[in-house]
Amino acid sequence: MAPASDEEQRIHCRLDELLAARGMTLTELSQRVGVSIVNLSVLKNDRARAIRFSTLTAICDVLDCAVGELLVVNP
Repeated sequence: MAPASDEEQRIHCRLDELLAARGMTLTELSQRVGVSIVNLSVLKNDRARAIRFSTLTAICDVLDCAVGELLVVNP
């Protein structure tokens, strides 16, 4: 199966909304999760091609959310 092109990208990351709802900055999340601001920014801007389960778990733990709250599929 070929990877999806940019036009076919349907996964949206709601990191901005979750950070705002919790009054947290990307810098604070970066420090608490142990992931660089650059990598979190790539995820936040829907440019990520992959994410490790350990990173996804750490982000969800810090933000106290489920994966489905962080990542959504657009129709």
